[in-house]
Amino acid sequence: MEIPWQQLSEDTLDAVLEEYATREGTEYGPQDYTLADKVAQLRLQLERGHIWLDFDPEKGSCDLRVREP
Repeated sequence: MEIPWQQLSEDTLDAVLEEYATREGTEYGPQDYTLADKVAQLRLQLERGHIWLDFDPEKGSCDLRVREP
C-alpha cells in the first residue's frame, strides 16, 4: 500500500529513509557517501516522484519502490 511521504512527520520520514539507506545491499556505487548524503538522495527521489513508500501491513514493514513510468 502506498504511503504518501508528505503525510509523515519529518522525524518518521528520516527514520524510514535512514533505515533503508543502512540496509545491506543498498550500495551507492564506487564513491562513499555519508548517511546524511544517502538520505538526502532518497528524499530527492521521493520529491521528484521517482520512488514511493510501500507499506506492507502483514509484515509491518516499509520499503522504497521505483515508480514505473
